Amino acid sequence: MDRVDDILAQWRAERPDLDTGPMGLLGRLKRVADRLSEEVAQLLHAHGLTAASFDVLATLRRAGPPHALSPSELMDWTMVASGTMTNRLDRLEAEGLIERRPNPADGRGSIVALTPKGFALIDRVVAEHVANQHRLVAQLPPEVQAALNDTLRTWLAALDGRD
Repeated sequence: MDRVDDILAQWRAERPDLDTGPMGLLGRLKRVADRLSEEVAQLLHAHGLTAASFDVLATLRRAGPPHALSPSELMDWTMVASGTMTNRLDRLEAEGLIERRPNPADGRGSIVALTPKGFALIDRVVAEHVANQHRLVAQLPPEVQAALNDTLRTWLAALDGRD
């Protein structure tokens, strides 16, 4: 029994006509996501990062050499609007973690690149992040992790219209 079971019991008592099965599933997913987000935020905060700044730095790092993308590519990968991306880039640039350069392929545009300081930081933090992720899923046996991953992939594809 968990807190979600308590909530479902209250609904059964008040509205026995409702099938609250999905409420339990979605409630647990939300609670798990909230807990995981808190854990990740603590790790990132220890390095002076937010989830948003980590997302930009990690996207640039995994893009491979020269660890640079156009602002449009960054927006596509991080799924944020132009104004949001501009604010993120302004903060990261002020901290010396990224730099904007003229785009050699398009003289009117720019590219965003990791600075050596940004590269060193994201390399260190992503290693800790992956270790933290391993710690967070360690309570689940490998076969449960694999089944859950497959189930969530299927569900997400259906929600995204990719089934």
